[in-house]
Amino acid sequence: MTNPTYATPAAGLPAQESLMTGRAVFTESYAVIPHGVMRDIVTSNLPHWQGARAWILARPMTGFAETFAQYIVELSPGGGSDRPEPDQGAEAVLFVTSGALSLTLNGTQHALKAGGYAYIPPGAGWAVANNSDSDTTFHWIRKAYEAVEGIPAPDALVTNEADIIPTPMPDTGGAWATTRFVDPDDMRHDMHVNIVTFQPGGVIPFEETHVMEHGLYVLQGKAVYKLNRDWVEVEAGDFMWLRAFCPQACYAGGQGPFRYLLYKDVNRHPALRLP
Repeated sequence: MTNPTYATPAAGLPAQESLMTGRAVFTESYAVIPHGVMRDIVTSNLPHWQGARAWILARPMTGFAETFAQYIVELSPGGGSDRPEPDQGAEAVLFVTSGALSLTLNGTQHALKAGGYAYIPPGAGWAVANNSDSDTTFHWIRKAYEAVEGIPAPDALVTNEADIIPTPMPDTGGAWATTRFVDPDDMRHDMHVNIVTFQPGGVIPFEETHVMEHGLYVLQGKAVYKLNRDWVEVEAGDFMWLRAFCPQACYAGGQGPFRYLLYKDVNRHPALRLP
C-alpha cells in the first residue's frame, strides 16, 4: 500500500463562533462519534498512567458495547505506564497511529511506529512508554478473554501493517480488501482487529446482518455508511459502534482509499444466559 495515513483526534476546542450542529448520533443499534467531538474536555485520566490521556470510545454498558472497550491513548514525551491493565483476564490489541511507542511485552522490548500492531494475551506482563520528543497516539482495544477447555490462549504478536499483504475480498476485483493480523481460522482468538480498505467507489454490496459486534475507527478517507435504517456520512477520525445484527453496508467516496480499523468478536458460542 502506498502512503497510508492514520487519523488522530482533533483535540483542542472549537471556536465560540462555531456552529454547534454536528454528526454525533447515538441509537439503540449504532452510534457515531465524529472526530470533531473528540476534544480535550472529553478525555479521561487512567490509574497508573503518567503523561497520558484517553478518549474512551466504547465501553461495556446496557444499550451500547457489550464485548469490548476501545480507547485512543495520547502519550506525551516521557509518558507511559508500568501497570497499564487492571484486569488480568483481559486481552488487548494496540495499534499505533502516530509517533513512536516503546512496548515491553513479556520481558521483550519492541519499538512500534505508525501502523504498528500488538496482540497482548490475557495475563501477559506489559508496559508502554513514549521515549520520543513528540506525542504518540495509539488505539487500545480491551476484551475479557473467553477461554475454551482444550484450546490454549493465543501467543503474543507484534508486527506492522506494512508487513502484511491485504487479502482481496472475493468477487470485488481488489476494490475491497482486508488486512488480517491473525489467521481467522485460529480458534485460540476470540476477537479480530483488522484493517478494511475500500478503493474509491468500492462498496459492501449487501446489508451485512450478523452476530458480531463492531467497533470501526476511520483511519483514512470518507464514505457513506448504511447503519440500520440510516445512511450516514463518515470520514477520517470518526468512530462507529454497531450492535450485533445491525444491518450495515457502505459506499466509499473521495479520491483516495477509505480505510478503517475494525473490531469484531469471533469464534465463540453465543452465551445462553445474560450477564
